[in-house]
Formats: sequence, C-alpha cells, structure tokens
Amino acid sequence: MEVENTKWVGMYTNQFPVLEFRFLITNKFPRLCGKNNYFCKQFRNMDNFRRPQRAKENNEFVFGIRAVIEAVKAGRDIETIYQQRGLGGELFLELKALLKDTLIPLNAVPIEKLNRMSQKNHQGVIAVISPITYQNIEDIIPAVFEKGEVPLILVLDSVTDVRNMGAMARTAACVGVHAIVVPLKNAAQINADAIKTSAGALFNIPICRHANLHKICLYLQESGLQIVACTEKTSDLIYAPDYTMPTAIVMGSEDEGISNDLLRVADHLAKIPMSGKIESLNVSVSAGVILYEAVRQRTLS
Repeated sequence: MEVENTKWVGMYTNQFPVLEFRFLITNKFPRLCGKNNYFCKQFRNMDNFRRPQRAKENNEFVFGIRAVIEAVKAGRDIETIYQQRGLGGELFLELKALLKDTLIPLNAVPIEKLNRMSQKNHQGVIAVISPITYQNIEDIIPAVFEKGEVPLILVLDSVTDVRNMGAMARTAACVGVHAIVVPLKNAAQINADAIKTSAGALFNIPICRHANLHKICLYLQESGLQIVACTEKTSDLIYAPDYTMPTAIVMGSEDEGISNDLLRVADHLAKIPMSGKIESLNVSVSAGVILYEAVRQRTLS
C-alpha cells in the first residue's frame, strides 16, 4: 500500500489532547478511499472524534482566596467552598476564621478536583455561588402561624443525591410544604441537575440550611410542631400520626437512614407498608408517599 501526503497534526482541544491525522491513499483502492466512502468522510472531519464539551452548570464560581473572602463578606449566597488539601497561609486562616460565623461548608479536596473545576489561578480555593438564597427556619415558622396556616416542614437528614433532592422539592412544592431543612454538611448541592429535576420548584420553596439538625428539631418541637420520622425501625405505619397538627417530617439517606439522635427526639416513628421482595423505596418516592398522606388527612379535615 502506497501512502502519500501523510500529515500528523498535534493540537489541544478543551484540555484533551487530540491527535488529528489525515491521509490520502493512491487510486489503487478507489472503493476504500473514494470521496463517498463513509469512513473517509469521518476521518476528514475530525470533529466527529473529539470529546464533546460538558454542559455548563448554572452555578457561578469565585476563584482565589482573596476573592472568596470578599464574596463571604459581601453576603453572597455560597453553596460550598472547596479548598486544596493541606492549604495554609495567613489569607487562608483569615478565610477559616470568617467562615466560623457562617453556615458555609468548607471541603478539603485534592488539587486535581480544583483544576478540573477551573484552569484559572484559583490559589487552592474555589467558592460555588448558590443559585438560590437560603432562608432561616426561625423566620419561617412564626410567619406561617401568623398567616393562620398549619406548618408542614420537610427535614432531610444526609440526603446527598441531587436528583433525589430535586424530586423531593418538586413534591414538597406540590403538596404545600412550607420549607425544606437540610444540614450544613452531607447535603445535596443545589446545582443545575437538582433544579432541573425539581422543575424549578427549588426557586419557589424556602430551603433552610443548619449546622445541627438535632437542635432544629428541638426548636420545631418548642414551636409546637410534632416530629414524624419516616423509618423502617418501627411497627407503626405512616397512617398513625395526626398530620392535621403542625408537623415536621424527617427523611433519611437511603444508605444510613435517619440518624439515631433524630430518631430519639422524634415524637412518632412511622414506616411505609411494604410487600414483596423489594425492601425499600427510593427516598424521594417515600417522601412523596408520606407527604400525600399528610395532604389526605388535612384535606379530609
């Protein structure tokens, strides 16, 4: 086989090395290399072999320690801050001291993760700006009572899957939940996937973030709400509690369920009746089942 005009061109596209090559084979193989041959067309257009760009997230990033410090001081709604593992220095210590009085998570990650997030000079710190504004449950509960409504709150204990978060937010908005409470750590990030799955509900329902869900549940009880924990660790079914009362429903992660400290403080433990070989439902489906039982009781009353 004679090969002529062989050309190798090395180039970079979207940070992935792509070795582009074009070749022409002599007329000895017209069927193989004819202009209408499918494979020859594909090789002529090397764009077909390049890795497609990843879809951009809706979240905005802030890069660099000083820029992140100023974003925190300015009161920006920050979803989370990623720091390079082992990072030190005066500016970083200033950032850590500033975060002590906030509810902003600080996560130590390998530098490779930061480099994947941005090719800019991030100085080992990247802040993810939240697309939503977090609210305080201490402001919401009094406002609900002042309106003459009966509070219905959804508490999510360590639910980290963004699509589960979005699905539960959508259901919560449909049934009239007044707020969703999530922990400061081990919570799903509010990003493009969560917002899409929620069908935009995350923009319309208050999301409250708190460092200690145990203290929040105690506050809710002091405010007159009963705590109903949805768990398989009981024989009582979800139909037993009276949801016409002010209620906070607690859902746990699919792996670990609800933490023991929240189970101990709960007024009611309730499980969804199951039959067959499947032992459990997806957490977002379970939330929908118990929330609509609350709606059923409140509608009948």
